[in-house]
Amino acid sequence: MRKRICMVLLAAVLFTITACGNSEENRNDNTEQEVTDMKMKVQVGESVYTATLADNSSVDALRELMADGSFTLNMSDYANMEKGADLGVTLPQNNEQMNTQAGDIILYQGRTLAIYYDTNSWSLTPIGKIDDVDAEELRETLGTGDVTVTLSLE
Repeated sequence: MRKRICMVLLAAVLFTITACGNSEENRNDNTEQEVTDMKMKVQVGESVYTATLADNSSVDALRELMADGSFTLNMSDYANMEKGADLGVTLPQNNEQMNTQAGDIILYQGRTLAIYYDTNSWSLTPIGKIDDVDAEELRETLGTGDVTVTLSLE
């Protein structure tokens, strides 16, 4: 009898774990769809790109900064992999270990916004990803020196 009760309890626990796992998958699927609806325009000189934004409190705070219009940053090169600029304010951090790719827009230490044109691996806060751009095109657009980047909501 005890063996039967243990088997029933084990089956119930496994069912619960499976149900929770499926629920988590559904939430992730919904989150990914919500992310695709949030867009930002990124202008570098004459080149204009669209970026798909992440869904986190850092992006919410950045969107609040841009609520009254565009936001212009003078970005400097760092380590031949990114352009970065101090925001002048501290945003909430949602750091995660990530391997950046060209086009990733990240927040570093809550104050620095960076656009990657090469790879890096670090604990960073994802802000978004520039759509439909490769490393070569982005490296050419961003150039070798400082660059002015204007961000605005679509």
